[in-house]
Amino acid sequence: MRPVLADVLLVAALIGALALVHRPLGDYMAAVYSSKKHLRVEKLIYRSVGANPDAEMRWPAYLRGVLAFSAVGVLFLYVLQRVQDKLPLSLGFKPITPDQAFNTAVSFVSNTNWQSYSGEVAMSHVTQTAGLAVQNFVSAAAGIAVAVALVRGFARSRTGDLGNFWADLVRGIVRILLPISVVAAVLLIAAGAIQNFGDIHTITTLTGDKQAISPGAVASQEAIKDVGTNGGGFFNANSAHPFENPGGFTNLLEIFLLLLIPFSLPRTFGKMVGNVKQGYAIVAAMGIIWFLGVVTVTWIEYAHPGTASQLAGGAMEGKEQRFGEGPSSLFAVSTTMTSTGSVNSFHDSYSGLSGGVLLLGMMLGEIAPGGTGSGLYGMLIMAIIAVFIAGLMVGRTPEYLGKKIGTREIKLAACYILITPALVLIGTALAMALGKGESSMTNVGAHGFSEVLYAYTSASNNNGSAFAGFGANTEFFNTTLGLCMALGRFLPMVFVLALAGSLAEQKPIPETAGTLRTEKPLFTGLLVGAIMIITGLTFFPALALGPLAEGLAA
Repeated sequence: MRPVLADVLLVAALIGALALVHRPLGDYMAAVYSSKKHLRVEKLIYRSVGANPDAEMRWPAYLRGVLAFSAVGVLFLYVLQRVQDKLPLSLGFKPITPDQAFNTAVSFVSNTNWQSYSGEVAMSHVTQTAGLAVQNFVSAAAGIAVAVALVRGFARSRTGDLGNFWADLVRGIVRILLPISVVAAVLLIAAGAIQNFGDIHTITTLTGDKQAISPGAVASQEAIKDVGTNGGGFFNANSAHPFENPGGFTNLLEIFLLLLIPFSLPRTFGKMVGNVKQGYAIVAAMGIIWFLGVVTVTWIEYAHPGTASQLAGGAMEGKEQRFGEGPSSLFAVSTTMTSTGSVNSFHDSYSGLSGGVLLLGMMLGEIAPGGTGSGLYGMLIMAIIAVFIAGLMVGRTPEYLGKKIGTREIKLAACYILITPALVLIGTALAMALGKGESSMTNVGAHGFSEVLYAYTSASNNNGSAFAGFGANTEFFNTTLGLCMALGRFLPMVFVLALAGSLAEQKPIPETAGTLRTEKPLFTGLLVGAIMIITGLTFFPALALGPLAEGLAA
């Protein structure tokens, strides 16, 4: 079978699988967050933490719950890394340095999973499982909880109540993330991923050298890494490592897992607001942007200039031979347009223009389809902006789902979309101006600049992937990228929850003949156009200095 045909069939199979689960999983998640009943295990958890799951919260209380829980998570994970040498199953590894421990703690709590370390030679079994894997679950559940709170803001009226954060958090873990992850881990183990708590094995290679092989609970961490759009790999090579991603089946499975919840949440949104067509409009916008990204990157990588690339049938540098061009490009686009950050190839080796598309996927705010929860609330913010633009065009007060988009709402939405661009551009400018970026580059010129730009884009948008050659394990980058991850995660949540509270307090506005039909294809096109124009105007100068300059010079 020709490689291009195989790639087309692969994408078609992936889309078909996502379409099959979109409705049942979306409906199930809507039922989970609308239910008044609590499972027995959930009641035990509530009693252990002293939470009343039936107490409704207004947006400030909901936000305090998110921030307090996350702060405790950062502290716990930081301490765990600093004392890992004194705990069981330490494998002889030393404590993580303070700046790197801070960076890693913030990274996993913020659902970024940026890694400036090599897991197999730095993190003990306890740190990996009790620390990093646990945060994979809770950070993903927190993201879904915030998205559900915003959906309730649209669905409710004349009340400031948005639900209960502790109930939403626990339900997300117990009823959604854990069951899916268990099934995914079993499939990964059956397909060849490892799962154990053994000691490090030292083997003799064919050349006579000694090599240390690290074991670990890889399959279980791999499952939630993708299901929760986390991205932190057990090994430094991430999903390019055969212990994490043994072959073609697991590669497709992992792509499916990282897109599963983000592409299903729009259905949840539609069910909870009482109009499933609204969910279809949102998922269509997500799907259009994602599909265009997949086609563009795959085409560029197959048509990469250069004699070696043409003889190989495409640019294979930095890619696994067992995957090839198409599956590698599909994985790369899917991981950068969600907040996953896991990789099965090294983005540093992609062509300049392909790297620009991967950067753009993150710069869009990772909303196509985005992370678990963060993709949905990011897209809904953009929908509010699109409705506002449409209202200006026709001279009407903008409305969305029966809620008036007034001065307060548009200010909150504007603040949301300005946060990450400010973090990305200011962080990149500081690194370059102070010379820190240049000293960590492994390439010069436009590609070297792209490495720095990619790092701050990935951190600020809570993605976690990197241009592999960039040397980020310095005090400057561990600190500044850690701050970008924290601010890029939690500041947007402040505005999302404030917006949710403002919407929930409104009374519904009756639909009239002049109301913009936001479930129609016309609105989907307007939404996609607004996303691309806003992002293009914001980031085009930076992209022109990096990937565009490199791509046009090739």
